Amino acid sequence: MQLTDKKFLFQSFTTLNLAKNKIGNLGAQHLADALQHNTVALTGLDLSGNRIGQVGAEYLADALQHNTTIITLDLSGNQISHIGTQYLADTLQHNTTLTTVKFGNNPIGEDGAQYLADALQHNTTLTSLDLSGCRIGQDGAQYLANTLQHNTVILIFFLSISCFYLHFSIKTLITLNLRDNRIGDTGAQYLVDALQRNTTLTSLDISSNQIGSDGTKYFADALQQNTTLISLELWDNGIGEVGAQYLGNTLQHNTTLTNLDLSWNDIKDAGAQYLADALKHNATLTRLNLRDNRIGEVGIQYLAYALQLNTTLITLDLSKNEIGQIGAQNLADALQRNKKLSTLDLSWSQIGEVGAHSLADALQHNKTLNTLDLSWNQIGEIGTQYLADALQHNTTLTNMDLSKNEIGEIGAQYLADALQHNTTLISLDLENNGIGDVGGQYLIHALQQNTTLTKINVLCCNASANECAPTSPI
Repeated sequence: MQLTDKKFLFQSFTTLNLAKNKIGNLGAQHLADALQHNTVALTGLDLSGNRIGQVGAEYLADALQHNTTIITLDLSGNQISHIGTQYLADTLQHNTTLTTVKFGNNPIGEDGAQYLADALQHNTTLTSLDLSGCRIGQDGAQYLANTLQHNTVILIFFLSISCFYLHFSIKTLITLNLRDNRIGDTGAQYLVDALQRNTTLTSLDISSNQIGSDGTKYFADALQQNTTLISLELWDNGIGEVGAQYLGNTLQHNTTLTNLDLSWNDIKDAGAQYLADALKHNATLTRLNLRDNRIGEVGIQYLAYALQLNTTLITLDLSKNEIGQIGAQNLADALQRNKKLSTLDLSWSQIGEVGAHSLADALQHNKTLNTLDLSWNQIGEIGTQYLADALQHNTTLTNMDLSKNEIGEIGAQYLADALQHNTTLISLDLENNGIGDVGGQYLIHALQQNTTLTKINVLCCNASANECAPTSPI
């Protein structure tokens, strides 16, 4: 069907995805004509990555002044300048149905931001606006910030590349994503000033912003008084040991935060100790991500002991840390006593076959863990044997990742034997383990007996296509 078939274009669709089709401004014109004659409730339209430019934007803007059904529109990456933005901004002053507009990666600049800011003072329906990568600069952000002081409708606002004038304006936001803005510790201070006045924000992402330990202190202080924020993402901010200390002190008193992401922050053993001390007392945090923080055996020992006392943490990511076999032993001891943790990621943690042995012993007693990631850990066939033995007795684990562990065909045999007895495992990842055709046969035989496993991944295991076919994801 051609875009010129206006009579039929929207007869049977409620959502239409035409992303990355190079329709250009001519295609946009045909779509605009169709939108004005749409007799079906088309509610969602994705035109991202289509090079429609300012001419195409003008056609669509005219159509949207008459269309009364579309609520979600994606125009990201369309080479729309400030001129095209002006057309769309004029439309937003009159349109009463659009609730979500994605406009990211369009070079609208400061002028385009001003046009949108003016429109938002009159629009009463838009709740989500994405302007990531729009080169609006500090002046453009200030235009929007000033507008948002008066607009009480927009709930979700994305500005992924610029700036921190939003400290004037987040009085009614519930979700704020400022990832990758280079706001630094100064921008963090502005943002914290706003948080102290905000009573609605529940989710904040300021990852990859170079806020450092000083910026972290501002947030830590704010969290001592804030009573609404439940999710905070601070990954890749260089907070270090000192920043972890600030947050650790805060977590001992905060009673609302449930999700905290501190991955890629170089907190090391000392930082882990501060957070571990907090976990002994905190009774609300349910998800903690400490991936790739250069935490060694000592830091893991602190965290493991805290897990024996903590009663709320459900998900813990310790992947890409220097845990080793001793750290694995400490975590295994914690798992035998912890009654709450259900998801544990220990991938890329150098635990080896000895660490696998320790964890296998814990799995025979633990009654809460249902997801365990041990990929990239050099477990080998011996470590796999320990885990396979545990699977014959464990009755709670449903998801297990053993990919890239050199288990070989013998390890596959151990697992196959276990699968004939296990009645709870639903998903098993064995990708890139060199199990070969023989190992594939063992698993095929096991699956003929097992009635609970619904997904098994054996990609790149050096088995023939015929061997692998029955064990691909079901």
